[in-house]
Amino acid sequence: MTAKFSYEKTVAEIEAIIDDIENNRLDVDQLTDAVARVGELLAKCKKKLTDARAVVDELEAKMNDEE
Repeated sequence: MTAKFSYEKTVAEIEAIIDDIENNRLDVDQLTDAVARVGELLAKCKKKLTDARAVVDELEAKMNDEE
C-alpha cells in the first residue's frame, strides 16, 4: 500500500534537506543523496501542481461552456 502524497509534507521535507545543506550537516555522500532526493521531491511537487492546474482549466472550460 502506498502512502497518499502530501504536498505540504513534501515541501517540509525539501525545506529540511535544504536546511541541512545550508548548515553543513551532511557529509559528501549524504549531500549527493540529499540533492538526488530533493530532485525527486521537486518532480512530485511539479506533477501535483500540473495536475491541479489541469483540473482548474477543465472546470474553467466547463463554466465558460455553461455561460
